[in-house]
Amino acid sequence: MGILEDLYQELVLTRYKAPKKRGELPDPTYTAGGKNPACGDQIELFLRVADGKIEAARYRGEGCAVSQASADLMAEAIEGKTVAEALKLAKAFKAMVVERRPPAPELGELAALAGVAKLPSRVKCATLAWHALEEALGEVA
Repeated sequence: MGILEDLYQELVLTRYKAPKKRGELPDPTYTAGGKNPACGDQIELFLRVADGKIEAARYRGEGCAVSQASADLMAEAIEGKTVAEALKLAKAFKAMVVERRPPAPELGELAALAGVAKLPSRVKCATLAWHALEEALGEVA
C-alpha cells in the first residue's frame, strides 16, 4: 500500500471511531439530511450561520466508516468559513472524489479521501454529507 492509502485508512478509522463534530447543535440556523438507500448511510447536518459565516457545524448519522468520517471532516473544515467558501469546498471535494481530479489545496486533510474515487461503490458514501451541506446552504446562497 502507498502512503496515501495508509493515510486514508488511518484517517477514516480515526474519525469514525473518535469523531470531533458528531452530535446535535442547539438552535441550528439550517439543517439538512441525506440518505443512501443503497447501503443505509444516513446523515443529518446542523449548521449555525450568522452574517454569512458558518459559526458551528455538527452532524449525526449512522453508516459506514467512509460516510461518517467524511461528515466529521467536512463539519470541521467548514467551521469559520463563509457560505461561499464552504460551497467552494464542497465543489472541490466532489471534483476530487466524483470526477477524480487532483485534490485542491484548500481541501487540506480532506485530500486523504481522494482514494475513494477508486472505489465507485463508496463515492456516494463520501459525498452524502456534502450533498446535505449544499442543500442546507442553498437556502442561504
